[in-house]
Amino acid sequence: MSVIESTHRKHGATFRERADRRIVDHYGRPDRTHRAVRNGVGLLELAYGVVVVEGDDRLEYVDNVVSNRVPTEDGQGCYALVLDPQGGIEVELYVYNAGERLLLFTQPETAEGLAEEWSEKVFIQDVEIRVASDEYAVFGIHGPQATEKIASVLNGAGSPERRYSFVRGTMGDEGVSVIRTDALTGEESYEVICAAADAAAVYDTLLNQGLNAAPFGYRTFESLALEAGSPLFHTELEGTLPNVLGLRNALDFEKGCYVGQEVVSRVENRGQPSRRLVGLTLAGETVPESGAAVFDGDASVGEITRAGESPMREDSIALAVVDYGLESDTLTVRVDGEEVATTRTELPFVEGSDQSDRLPAYD
Repeated sequence: MSVIESTHRKHGATFRERADRRIVDHYGRPDRTHRAVRNGVGLLELAYGVVVVEGDDRLEYVDNVVSNRVPTEDGQGCYALVLDPQGGIEVELYVYNAGERLLLFTQPETAEGLAEEWSEKVFIQDVEIRVASDEYAVFGIHGPQATEKIASVLNGAGSPERRYSFVRGTMGDEGVSVIRTDALTGEESYEVICAAADAAAVYDTLLNQGLNAAPFGYRTFESLALEAGSPLFHTELEGTLPNVLGLRNALDFEKGCYVGQEVVSRVENRGQPSRRLVGLTLAGETVPESGAAVFDGDASVGEITRAGESPMREDSIALAVVDYGLESDTLTVRVDGEEVATTRTELPFVEGSDQSDRLPAYD
């Protein structure tokens, strides 16, 4: 569940379930909150599963398992994937080097299984792996004034400038780590990590001290990420080849292969993938379900992965996986048996103060 559920309730939060976690859906009027984040700064409690990897061989062990090169310097991190034998995305990870240990942030439902699987594969290496999800709280700060917000409440350090890097400092009397993140909302973004016991105090500081922040929930986060063209784990990433999504920042091809799998050839990194992720704008107010078929004339050329109303554009927009070589920009989407006119649209749908690291990139 949320680390500070009672605090969210006092602010009028509505909740929903994600895996085994209770998360904030919204605080009422999510479209208005969406605009507040786009124009200023917003505060979100994030749901992560946390895995801690310790021991002298921790860097080598994790580096051999994930798709990206694990940073060797304290205070640095990366975005990485664990791929299945077919090269599809099984787990996504943010990997941070915290000196004597690595901190891995992933989807809440994948942390236990990942730690168990990796522990079973440890033989002679000096590696200890454990789940520590309940030990931490993580808050996201997003918006064009996010850097100003962090600067107004962080003591003992300046805001980190490099993506996936972090600094240690205090907010009030509580110790925190502040990470410069990958801007999934298309805005300047940071994550603030603290001990679970300090979560209420840190949240209050972020909400009310320095530059005020608007509290928001996952409904707003998802609409912001859609406008930014960011593929997310449950709707686009899970089971998909990274190359289809253009996730080149998550793959270090110099590593050759991952976990003994022939992933280099399977994700087609040297060639053209068969499909790609694109943006679509739909006529009218129709919002198709995930999986709705996309047509070019009478030919089925793909399917919707995620769709919603864009508060900034006041249009219905969607992400879709379509045939890589599709040339037509005028398409249709089948919704309840009816064909809805659809226009292919360059991503991101909305230009913010930063650009998402997951914005698809193709050769």
